[in-house]
Amino acid sequence: MMKAIQVRMPGGDFELVERQIPEPSENEVLIRVEACGICHGDAVTKEGHFPGIIYPRIPGHEVVGRVQKTGPNVTAWKAGQRVGVGWHAGHCFECEPCRRGDVWNCVSATTTGISSDGGYAEFMVARAESLVPIPDALSSVDAAPLLCAGRTTFGALHASGAQGGDLVAVAGIGGLGHLAVQYARKLGFETVAISRGTGKKALAQELGAHGFIDTNTASASAELKKRGGAKVIVCTAPNAKLVADLIEGLRPGGRLIVVAFTPEILQFPAALLLAGGRSITGWVGGNMEDALRFSVLAGVKPMVETFRLEDARAGYMKMMSSTVHFRAVLKIG
Repeated sequence: MMKAIQVRMPGGDFELVERQIPEPSENEVLIRVEACGICHGDAVTKEGHFPGIIYPRIPGHEVVGRVQKTGPNVTAWKAGQRVGVGWHAGHCFECEPCRRGDVWNCVSATTTGISSDGGYAEFMVARAESLVPIPDALSSVDAAPLLCAGRTTFGALHASGAQGGDLVAVAGIGGLGHLAVQYARKLGFETVAISRGTGKKALAQELGAHGFIDTNTASASAELKKRGGAKVIVCTAPNAKLVADLIEGLRPGGRLIVVAFTPEILQFPAALLLAGGRSITGWVGGNMEDALRFSVLAGVKPMVETFRLEDARAGYMKMMSSTVHFRAVLKIG
């Protein structure tokens, strides 16, 4: 038997339960979980934001552990290997996006902790194609947030079109933003952090920011224009007003990339995009192995607050209220 945290119904509370340790089926592995990040995406399972979720369900999609057992036809992974599982839980290999190598847009893609049970547990099963090796230089606790928050922010910057020396701004210095600032600096960009108040100014500078804009005392777009305009703005804590205010801070051809969910409707004059050919895009993808490898090489690490499996609810509530020390991680194994 194993301990696990489950949600019994949409909107239900977290429950600590004992379950039978699952057996891996064909093309699956059994993982003994060592750490699992608590991410805002876990609210999808807890609150039932996706249709068709089968309950009870174990959340968690930033999972690091060791292969305990392999199912039939698994050849790439062996017992004892330390592996990670992120948001993407598997794909069909057959649809048009898969045939083009775009597995993130597989028409039958599954999601860890939503389509299948995730990492808020002592053990979980995962599809073999969803796994990545975890570098020895990373602890399991540090690696877990990089499988989602790290992959997303690094991937957005890496694919943004910005080049060394370009001005890149990071709006929001929280669980995503504190990683984005580090990545932007290590990728060679002139990095400007944007936040409300000066409470995180010193931290942003320690993480590598060349400049800091306090939106309580200055217009972010005006300050960016004084610097020549940003090639890229990564919006890690978006709200409708913030996004609209930032657009004018882009230089001609600049991109504003939204990497976090907001339920608000974005509203702004089309002229803001037409002027200079600016654009707004969203980003949720990225290669986990690339993010892990770069993080090790460049010395990028998440700032984490750890919780026991039994304290998952407390960690989740701190994450949702933005009072956690940047990233919450369940330390299990």
